[in-house]
Amino acid sequence: MSEPAIRRAVVLAAGRGTRMGEITVDLPKAMLPVRGRPMLEHVLDGLVPAGIREFFLVVGYRRESIESHFRAWRSGHIEFCVQETLNGTAAAARLARGFVGQEPFLLTFGDILCQPAAYLNCAQIIQDHPQTVAVLGVRDVDDPWQGAAVYDVAGRVTQVIEKPPRGTSTTRWNSAGLYAMRPPVFDYLDRVTPSVRNEYELTSIFEMMLTDGLELRISPIEGLWRDVGRPEDLEAVNSAK
Repeated sequence: MSEPAIRRAVVLAAGRGTRMGEITVDLPKAMLPVRGRPMLEHVLDGLVPAGIREFFLVVGYRRESIESHFRAWRSGHIEFCVQETLNGTAAAARLARGFVGQEPFLLTFGDILCQPAAYLNCAQIIQDHPQTVAVLGVRDVDDPWQGAAVYDVAGRVTQVIEKPPRGTSTTRWNSAGLYAMRPPVFDYLDRVTPSVRNEYELTSIFEMMLTDGLELRISPIEGLWRDVGRPEDLEAVNSAK
């Protein structure tokens, strides 16, 4: 059996989920129930078939519930790291530098659900293209202004815009919150400046990388994909057949 393309995954699960309202008062969003189990458990279960055996969970809000649930998890080795100040996804990702070492890794979120094939595809693309520093999982959506717009030519990223102005020329792709990365991304995570909300956002690094001539690619996500950001998203996931 061949070695997996990637063995390590960083999962960001620190936030409460401000748009989830009262249902996240006592639980972090990643621990909300999906078909009887915490959402984060579904995410980790999806990563295992992709060859992931080492997990780095960035936790924060109500972190005790995550740590107690997964401390005895048997499907791989888990390390926990606390994001003391919830100041953005780039700040959270920086915490994984020591865990990653010199190997490529997957990065995703504890509230984004997709099929194992999505992780495998991202890992395979970065393995097949040694010059590629990051692979962005992307989704095809009706509203091109939902989240970060990703522009590409023949699968290579040409531009990433966090929120393009409505009415401007845009793209069919939006970032899906799933990435395969190589360690040089940490140099760019260190350079991120805070937004007007004083948060350090992950998508800020991609324009810097493109400006420096680094190669980024896309991996379209097909099949089940769900960013559980609102109560209605959680309801839809639980009612899906």
